[in-house]
Amino acid sequence: MPLDVNFNLTLITDRRGLPEGRNLLAQLEAALLGGVRCVQLREKDLSPNELLPLAFELRQMTRAFGARLLVNGNIEIARAVDADGVHLGGDALPTSEARKRLGPAKLIGVSTHSVVEIGQAAADGADFVTFGPVFFTPSKAPYGDPVGLEKLRAACTGAPLPAFALGGVTADRIPELRAAGCASAACIGAILHAADPAAATRTMLAALSG
Repeated sequence: MPLDVNFNLTLITDRRGLPEGRNLLAQLEAALLGGVRCVQLREKDLSPNELLPLAFELRQMTRAFGARLLVNGNIEIARAVDADGVHLGGDALPTSEARKRLGPAKLIGVSTHSVVEIGQAAADGADFVTFGPVFFTPSKAPYGDPVGLEKLRAACTGAPLPAFALGGVTADRIPELRAAGCASAACIGAILHAADPAAATRTMLAALSG
């Protein structure tokens, strides 16, 4: 049975493209102050030795705010820092194997792009999925065209798992997501690239709550 997902906004880290003079930890702390309750550590260009100390810092920071920490694709680091779980992309360990290694008490999120993939993630033991990219975003451009709102609607209609819209999500676009039956989102730039991440987070959360 899937674990309870008691958050509707996931902030995915990306230390590239931050506002001038800002660093990742400062932006994340501001977002946590604004109400983010799930952070996904996703810095794919870092080696495990470089990623581990950052994961420890984020574990301390998220724990202080009562927020969840997920590690993208790396079960060993997630276990080493006692993260709340992992997020698995297309090149990661199979969900069923991740569940065996993490046990029943850790969250597993899975990247999906179709209704079929959502069903498979549920069958394999995931707790939630991201779905997208819904809108165009440069970071996802190499992977193909956006899936769009109609496919998001299909993904959220009777979905066996909570689905977080991903890709080009901003506060202004959240009403479109809600109209498509989706009230959960994951983002990077809408918060991390903001001059005031705390205010940006509050705006996003207010839009998601309708």
